[in-house]
Amino acid sequence: MPIEEDDRPRKKITHEIGQDLSLLSVEELTERIALLNAEIDRLNEAMTKKRASKDAANSIFKS
Repeated sequence: MPIEEDDRPRKKITHEIGQDLSLLSVEELTERIALLNAEIDRLNEAMTKKRASKDAANSIFKS
């Protein structure tokens, strides 16, 4: 029994900065934008936490 298209595991979306976008569909581009926006949010969260830790350490050592 052949595997139907919907039954196959979906390939994980990845994006390489600078890759050729001409072969991607509008749907694929939309998925990439969502992926990159989620990564930007994750990076901003990590940066906020690191700044908070640094500020806390600075306040202890400046006293």
